[in-house]
Amino acid sequence: MLNSKRTKPCFYIETRADVTELMALRPELRRKLGVKVTTNAFYIHCLALAVDRYPLMVGVIEGDNVKIADSVNVGFAVTAPQGLVVPVLKDADKKSLAQTAAEEKILTDKARSNQLTLDDVQGETIGLSNLGAYNVDSFIGIVPPPASVIIAVGNVISSVVVKEGKVVMRKMVSLALAVDRRVITEVYAAKFLNCVKQLLENPQQVI
Repeated sequence: MLNSKRTKPCFYIETRADVTELMALRPELRRKLGVKVTTNAFYIHCLALAVDRYPLMVGVIEGDNVKIADSVNVGFAVTAPQGLVVPVLKDADKKSLAQTAAEEKILTDKARSNQLTLDDVQGETIGLSNLGAYNVDSFIGIVPPPASVIIAVGNVISSVVVKEGKVVMRKMVSLALAVDRRVITEVYAAKFLNCVKQLLENPQQVI
């Protein structure tokens, strides 16, 4: 991580997503899909779908060129008794929301019981760090060494917003990107981040 911080010239962008519908949908999805769908599973799923549309987000520098990874493998940070570990959900763009939720639970449980294998933590091509459970509103992550991008997710906060000309209460979440500028431009990253936001705000589209 220290080497990544020293060698990757990053820029940082942030937006907020309205996840009111997503949060309301989760209990119904548990009955419908037969698996508990955490907010983290939603983030992984939407992140992977957005990478499908913006593949440069899993590009890395190789010599004088940028190589786009063959797979969308989402590494997500988990706090475990032995410290912070990052299991990797592989081929996330090819999995349904139910498959993502089931695999995210298996990997999280393995992380917390110190049972992750070497294969479970290898192959990350994009990172996710979620500190919402720790009452952190927003933060900026450090790009993982094997990747060029990490998205940092904060706490879901009930906020007063203006929607369709009316003042209403909505559930909002911060999404912050750290991006290696050698690989991805600000405009491309902004389009990607807005794609993630749009998917999170329209959860029926990703089920």
